[in-house]
Amino acid sequence: MTKRVVEESIVVRASAAQIFDLLATPSKHPVIDGSSSVKATIEAPERLSLGAEFRMDMKIGAKYKITNKVVEFDEGRVIAWRHFGGHIWRYEISEGEDGTARVTEQFDYRSAKSPLILEIMGAPKNNRRAMAKTLQNLKAFVEEGSI
Repeated sequence: MTKRVVEESIVVRASAAQIFDLLATPSKHPVIDGSSSVKATIEAPERLSLGAEFRMDMKIGAKYKITNKVVEFDEGRVIAWRHFGGHIWRYEISEGEDGTARVTEQFDYRSAKSPLILEIMGAPKNNRRAMAKTLQNLKAFVEEGSI
């Protein structure tokens, strides 16, 4: 793991394509979010693509709205977005040989405008905990159709 990149992984009984489709659908983000901060999709394409922007209703203490832009997109393998803060949320998916896929979520704040503030606020530690929950939610949603 690189300094200022926090990641968590999970193995899911599903194809990389199924998982990627879920992650590329902004309206599903509130369903799998483990931080409980992503409340609703305000404005977004039905499916994300490179350069696509999507706006979300959020709440961490106070309610706010945030616009994200897809900055990495490799169909079935990698999707990542960032907002005005500069840090990146990235998902990497690798297909297994046994009908499973490994999903890795990353909070990459190497390009953040204020990485020290994120560290002082405890964002790396808090995000690691939330990412683990997000991946558990993703697994339940894909494997069982519920959370």
